[in-house]
Amino acid sequence: MTVVEQEHSGVMADPAEHDTTEPVVRPAPHRWLWYALGGGLPARHRGWVLFDTTTRTWGLRHVARMLVQMSIPIALVMVLLPAPFGLRAAVAGGGIFLGLIYSLAYMPETTENRVVKAGYPAGTATAHREHAAHRRDLRDSERRRAARAKRAARYRDRTGR
Repeated sequence: MTVVEQEHSGVMADPAEHDTTEPVVRPAPHRWLWYALGGGLPARHRGWVLFDTTTRTWGLRHVARMLVQMSIPIALVMVLLPAPFGLRAAVAGGGIFLGLIYSLAYMPETTENRVVKAGYPAGTATAHREHAAHRRDLRDSERRRAARAKRAARYRDRTGR
């Protein structure tokens, strides 16, 4: 299977929590790697970029991209730093920790930048995440209301009230 076939066969079903009309086309591994390192994707992947930055696991996806970005400097430190292995590992761990702190602090802005690179207006990802959270809250509220009504009916049946 060629890379082009991989990209076109990676069309995912339109996720239920996203109401985008664009197809969600998953990029090939080499394009995802470029995307994780901060590069842009072709226009056919616009829907996937929005999905990637607004799905329920968007925070974990962001951390995975950050770890991919950090892998190059960490590998260089581990290979080129003239020090004992323990010190190199400590420096690498400290770098990952510091990078993680900064990455988490600027997570919404970074994901918005990715969405803007894909051609959406600024604020689109945040609006999608807030809308999805609101719909989840409504579903959860309805589920709790139904459970409460079921418990009340059971109580009435047991006590005869």
